[in-house]
Amino acid sequence: MGFPVSLRVDDEHVGEDVADAVFAWLREVDARFSPFKADSEVCRLDRGEIARGDVSADLDEVLGLCEEYRVATGGAFDVRLPGRGLDPCAVVKGWSVQRAAELLRAAGARRFVLNAGGDVVASGGPWRVGVRHPEHAEKVCTVAELTDGAIATSARYERGDHIVDGRTGRPATGLLSLSVVASSLTVADTVATAAFAMGAEGVEWAAARKGCEVFAVDAERRVLRTEGFPRPPGAGSAA
Repeated sequence: MGFPVSLRVDDEHVGEDVADAVFAWLREVDARFSPFKADSEVCRLDRGEIARGDVSADLDEVLGLCEEYRVATGGAFDVRLPGRGLDPCAVVKGWSVQRAAELLRAAGARRFVLNAGGDVVASGGPWRVGVRHPEHAEKVCTVAELTDGAIATSARYERGDHIVDGRTGRPATGLLSLSVVASSLTVADTVATAAFAMGAEGVEWAAARKGCEVFAVDAERRVLRTEGFPRPPGAGSAA
């Protein structure tokens, strides 16, 4: 899926076969849902080779989430942009990694961290997760403390202006970085991407989502943070 994945499990009774199952699932997701692989289910649907009503239960769930967030953002979050093929990656990433975390829990893992390109599911903490500074790669702009939950960040520093506001068709540039903490990475990652697509107004929108806490740096380099964002005692902000 184009990002590195790392896993740390501190439960001694959980064997390497469980980790193998996690990575096998993520490889399966890549094969089935990639918009860049011609034989994926997503590409076959986009070409009309399979009907919307005939997709797998997993893809049906993902597409349902895509539509939910399209409506909730007034079209800012849209996986069917004009001139582009169907691309549900903004939902698939968080959804698939959250499913991987559920595989770990089902296998008896209680203390672990699953990191997918900087988006993290943590269990059995407290765990401290640094959020990269949007302009200085060697710095963090804040630290989140997670016990059982997830954090995801949308930003422009890795892939440039890759998040598009579906209402205008232009790159979203109102924010430099936006992080969301939630109980699941499905929610945290999708809310972070959707809010980033909305621009500056997305901070308030994300903060209003049930169970979400937000840390953001806008284009004017102002730090915006909800009161409940879980920072460790004494942690400051470098933004």
